[in-house]
Amino acid sequence: MLPQFNKPIHQAFGMHDSPSMRFALVRYGGGVIQMSGSIAGDTFARNRSGNYSRARTKPVNPNSAGQNAVRSALTELTTRWAQTLTALQRAAWNLYAANVAMKNRLGEVIYLSGSNHYIRSNSWLARLGLTIVDDGPVIFELPAKDPSFAITASEATQKISVTFDNTMDWASETGAWMELYQGQPQNAQRNFFAGPWRRVLAITGVDGAPPPSPHDAPVDFAISQGQHQWMYARIRRLDGRLSEPFRNDCYVGA
Repeated sequence: MLPQFNKPIHQAFGMHDSPSMRFALVRYGGGVIQMSGSIAGDTFARNRSGNYSRARTKPVNPNSAGQNAVRSALTELTTRWAQTLTALQRAAWNLYAANVAMKNRLGEVIYLSGSNHYIRSNSWLARLGLTIVDDGPVIFELPAKDPSFAITASEATQKISVTFDNTMDWASETGAWMELYQGQPQNAQRNFFAGPWRRVLAITGVDGAPPPSPHDAPVDFAISQGQHQWMYARIRRLDGRLSEPFRNDCYVGA
């Protein structure tokens, strides 16, 4: 029989709040059937082999230029949401958020807030110094993923060739693009990968002249023959809508 808690789970187990405490998502059934996140010194996650737990490690903060750029963009957008957007613009983002279903780490359907979507859609625009999309989208769905997305990689050229469907709507929309992120190359026997990632290219859409496929992307992490290489992409539409990520992997060729 499951215990009944009327307080956060970490307190129920005698753990104390701390600024560094991260909470785990838990799904209850006949017991705890799935868990994702961290409680105290344990991290819970899932891969293709099933659920697992490992000791939690605290990442080092190198205070890099990239990290500072992300923090600056989040600060800018949070302030802009509160102080620059009109009430009608915030209401439009809230309406979009209320109608767009997302999934959390347990695969459960959730709904983000309007400010979450505003920051999610504009974070890269802020980092690149591009025009921020303040008006909320009026189409209440995320851009579709590209099921044809595939990559090959070459040590000789130090490029990743990306195949995609250039008949999708974004490809013929000036101001839309597909963002590409290269994963850090891994040994050939590595089958799971969750980062780090670096943004390497945005393939832009053009009215009446969609970009050709395949398309070569430069690498930010140097690659060598035989390595296992991952890449993921997101599609961004002119109205600010941002797709969920979709990925592909390959082994680096000569």
